[in-house]
Formats: sequence, structure tokens, C-alpha cells
Amino acid sequence: MLAKHKVLFSYFLKFAIVIFAFWFIYDKLSNNNNLKDFKHILEGIPATQITVVLTVVVVLMLVNWGLECLKWKRLLRQIERISLWQAVASVFCGLTWAVFTPNRIGEYGGRVFFLSSKRRIIGIVAMAVGNIGQMVLTNIFGAIALCIFIYRFVGLDYRLNYALIILSVMFCLFFIIFFFNIRWLNGLLLSMRFTRKYKKFYSILGRYQKNELLKILLFCLARYVVFSTQYFIMFYWLIPDIHYLDILMMVCILFFVQSTLPSLDLFDIGVRSVTASYFFSFVTHQDVAVIACTASIWLINIIIPAILGSYFVFKLNFFGSLQRR
Repeated sequence: MLAKHKVLFSYFLKFAIVIFAFWFIYDKLSNNNNLKDFKHILEGIPATQITVVLTVVVVLMLVNWGLECLKWKRLLRQIERISLWQAVASVFCGLTWAVFTPNRIGEYGGRVFFLSSKRRIIGIVAMAVGNIGQMVLTNIFGAIALCIFIYRFVGLDYRLNYALIILSVMFCLFFIIFFFNIRWLNGLLLSMRFTRKYKKFYSILGRYQKNELLKILLFCLARYVVFSTQYFIMFYWLIPDIHYLDILMMVCILFFVQSTLPSLDLFDIGVRSVTASYFFSFVTHQDVAVIACTASIWLINIIIPAILGSYFVFKLNFFGSLQRR
């Protein structure tokens, strides 16, 4: 009888998650003026050109999340072997959870429920390692781009510029050293008495060798290149008067600033739009096109995968390990 109640409760949770996610998505899409502006901008462009560009951007979205699936599978090698299909299911399911939770925290739950019940908390730690790798690259490229931006548009005293460069170098080195020595975090936690009883969950940090971390970082780099390319294509297509190096600089700054701001994934379009509008105003006056580009990438990279991920929500097993195929 208890097993039957668990099954019913499991189905209730799955339907609730999907309905809640779809309601959030519908509500925001139906009231999003930025996407309406994007549609208006496309009205003057040949249909063939629109089809080609948007197809390329959507394919890059699939490549982006495909790389994330491979990275997730790699991260789990230290914990539990899963198939590529299971990695795909867990990543896309996590995206559905992410859209209505602060700072994408639901993505952790969406993924780790595809692991056996004893390894789910350890899976959260493994996912954090991958996210730290992505953060390292976002901060490094963002710091470099921000230094160039300040030098070009702010006009600080040369001594302040040198100080900023030195601080940026130290900032980048800190993240690189920390990531490749993430086992230090394991030692730090073990040194604290109140965290020792949880060592079975975080001890996995000590298993990631430098060569393994390098491979994970390369996956992160590949993802960074892919979603940067998406932004570059859209901006270069719709606002061709911006120099391509300026687009790259602004995109790196955009990622960097967004990574420091707390937000809901679904509401993140507001944060993205304001950030993009401010920084791109230094290189173009086409504010509507900038916001429209940002909104379109948000739709393609977040909303479409979240909708696709709703299928995998029904594959979740909340109360036991996933049946292997």
C-alpha cells in the first residue's frame, strides 16, 4: 500500500512540476515585448535568411547542451556510470526545473534524481564542480573584457589602469589555481569538526585529479565558445555596424555581469536585457535590436530546452534508483 502511495505521489509531483513550468513559460512569453520587437525587426528580412540564421543558432543550442551532457557524464565517472541518453535526460529535465527556481537551483534536483538514491547528494557536489569550471572561464574572459572596456570607454588614470590590470590578473589566477586544486576544499571541510560527519558526500572532491579537471574545463571552454558564437551571430546579423571585436568584448562582459546577479532563470531575460542595453550603448544606438537579440537567445537557449525537458520529467524516479536500459 505504501508503494502505491509513493507511485501516486510521484506522478503528482511530476505533473505539478510540468504544469508549473509551462504556466511560468506561457505567462512570460505572452507578455514579453522584447520578443515582439524581435519579430518586428525580422519583418524586413528575407525569409530564407531568417531560416538559415535561426537554424544555425538552434543547432548551436543543441551542441551547447550536448556538450553539457557529455560534461555531466564525465563528472559522474567518479560516482556512477550512466549512459549518454541518461545524461541527456537528466540535463534537459534539470532545465525544466531551473526555469522557476532562484539561480537555477532546481537544475540540481532535476539532474540528480536520475542517479541512484544513495548517490544523489554526491551528484550535487559533482555538478557543482562542473559549474565552478564554467564560472572560472566566465570570470576570466569577463575580467579581460572589462579591463579593455574600462580602458576604452571610462578613461581612468594610467596608474589606476595598471592597478586594475594587476587585480584582474590576480583575480584570474585565483580562480585557475582554486579550480585545479579543488581537492583543497575537501581538506578544508575535513579540518572543520562540524562538517566531518558529512565527508562521505564531499570526499569526491579529492578524487578529481588535475588531468580530469582539465578535461572538464575543456568541455566548459567548448560550451563558452558555442554560446558566445550564438550571440555573435545574432548581433552581427541584426546590427552589422558593430565591429566584431566589440561584439566579442560586450558578450564576455554580459556573461560576466549576469553570473554575479541573483535571478530566476525565467525572469533572467529582464537582467540580460538591462545589462546588454547598458553596455552595448557604448558601441551602438540600436537599443531595440540589442534587447531583441538578447531576448531571442534567451528563448532559444533556455525556454526551448526547458519545454523539451518536460518529457524527461516523467522519467524521474523520486523514491528509488533509475532502471537501467
